[in-house]
Amino acid sequence: MRRRDFIALVGSGVAWPVATRAQEKKIDRVGVLLLDNANAALSALFLGVLRDELRKAGYVEQQNLLLDVVSAEGKIDQLSKLAAGLVASRVDLIVALLTPSAYAAQQATREIPIIAYAGDPVRTGLVASLSRPGGNITGVSAMTSELHGKCVELFKDMLPSTHRIGALINAADTSSKPIFDQIQNAGKMTGIEITPTVSVRSPGEIDAAFAFIKKEGADAVVLQGSIPAKIAAELALTHRLPAATAFRPFAEAGGLMSYSVSFAEAFRMTAISAVKVLHGAKPADLPVEQPTKFDLVINMKTANALGLTVPPTLLARADDVIE
Repeated sequence: MRRRDFIALVGSGVAWPVATRAQEKKIDRVGVLLLDNANAALSALFLGVLRDELRKAGYVEQQNLLLDVVSAEGKIDQLSKLAAGLVASRVDLIVALLTPSAYAAQQATREIPIIAYAGDPVRTGLVASLSRPGGNITGVSAMTSELHGKCVELFKDMLPSTHRIGALINAADTSSKPIFDQIQNAGKMTGIEITPTVSVRSPGEIDAAFAFIKKEGADAVVLQGSIPAKIAAELALTHRLPAATAFRPFAEAGGLMSYSVSFAEAFRMTAISAVKVLHGAKPADLPVEQPTKFDLVINMKTANALGLTVPPTLLARADDVIE
């Protein structure tokens, strides 16, 4: 460029370098895949924690961050379609809450990074191992398989005369097998017979399932956490069956007992993992985290309605007692 042309260009006030920088400003798009419905309160807590951690990391929605939140409204069979939609919209990251959402996201893409809060990432095939996930998925393990087994042990402490516990499994949830395996293992360890085992695929089947478990003489029932909490809590009380699961909202909805991870801690760990991936970390190299805090919740209103006497030693161990 000749000197006079250069001077003319500067004098014209052209600011193409600034314009180019403005055009290059990156906006990260994060898709959030939720199951919801009976888990709406849990989803709200999760979204709140996720947004809080993103703000701490310098992300501002509509400026350098777009959150695309989609919900299946409790319909597991809708998750695949929603996950495919997020992939088609070319999000930079998918954050999946609960195992069914994580599995749907995995089926939709092997390229877009996925951060999942899921029950048992290894046994359900989401990751190769906790320390080296190996693919495009990492996140936090809810440890639900082990915690369902813990519910069997807690019933042994609550109801020492218990000799038979039924298992109510959600056949539509991919984590059902590892959860049932842990329930069976806990039965062997405590000397409690795990029978009968009933699988359901829809909320409409839960009433008959409880009726059958009661008819077969079970002293209590451990149900899979992905079964709708409020419906299960109400029907367990209707059939006068002490019931427990590894999902806190169940006890809050009127179920007798729950033993689960501390959601506040686990969700924050999940959100922090999402930030790490947005900053360039590869899911394959980012270990799956495991929570260290757990909540035992006992609903004494339900215990009284069932005519149960909860040992003081167990009440003392509870993190929350619902009166």
